[in-house]
Amino acid sequence: MITRIAERLFPSGRGRALPGAVAPGDPLAEASELVVRLGGREVLAGVSLTARAGEVLALVGPNGAGKSTLLAALAADLPADEGVVRVCGRPTTAWPARELALRRAMLPQSAALSFPFAVEDVVRMGRAPWAGTALEDDDDRIVREAMASTEVGEFAARPFSALSGGERARVALARVLAQRAPLLLLDEPTAALDLRHQELVLRVCRERAAAGDAVVVVLHDLGLAGAYADRVAVLRGGVVAAEGAPAGVFTGELLTEVYRQPVEVFPHPRTGAPVVAPVRG
Repeated sequence: MITRIAERLFPSGRGRALPGAVAPGDPLAEASELVVRLGGREVLAGVSLTARAGEVLALVGPNGAGKSTLLAALAADLPADEGVVRVCGRPTTAWPARELALRRAMLPQSAALSFPFAVEDVVRMGRAPWAGTALEDDDDRIVREAMASTEVGEFAARPFSALSGGERARVALARVLAQRAPLLLLDEPTAALDLRHQELVLRVCRERAAAGDAVVVVLHDLGLAGAYADRVAVLRGGVVAAEGAPAGVFTGELLTEVYRQPVEVFPHPRTGAPVVAPVRG
């Protein structure tokens, strides 16, 4: 069944152009003066942002700031009303769907399936874009590695529908990792996870960046963003209010203004990473 799904999603696999070599610092996703309107409201208002190979870029900001919309636009899941989005140097509109799927992988906020697929089959869906290519023979190994890295291998045979919310989130991430695209777009991957698995997911993000991928991740936990991201982009009202290394961007003044909540920022006593906490009492 998984093979038939792959054939329907990505027909004519043989002969397609595989992604080329990526050098550290190469721009893998670029938004230029991006405007997106939804329901008559301007959700993104002229956003320009670049995600580069070898880095983790965290998108943070209050609810409704445009983080998920920006991620969906980078994935070409939402069209731009103005501006342009490029993936691997080409406008997303210029990539056939099967070629784009070899270059970017998207993890949405929630994962739902209508059929009782086993966990391993769900992860294997990430290999669909590679059907008919020279790398198809690596499917079994890559699926095993993706399940091991997200700690879901022990329930590989269980139905996806029988899993907890946190377990489903990790299986969905494993599917994205199995896709082996150089650009990973992750929308709140830690939202349903306990402390251990939040750290696991961000370590995986760092490992993928170290291997040369570009990782763009939407986070609400500013502590995780400060500890694991190379760069952060703070969104507010559909624009980028600040962008740069967490230590330079995360200031009490800026975050208090953006979140409309008094916060204090101080360096972690061991790592020096910025720690963000609300002012209480």
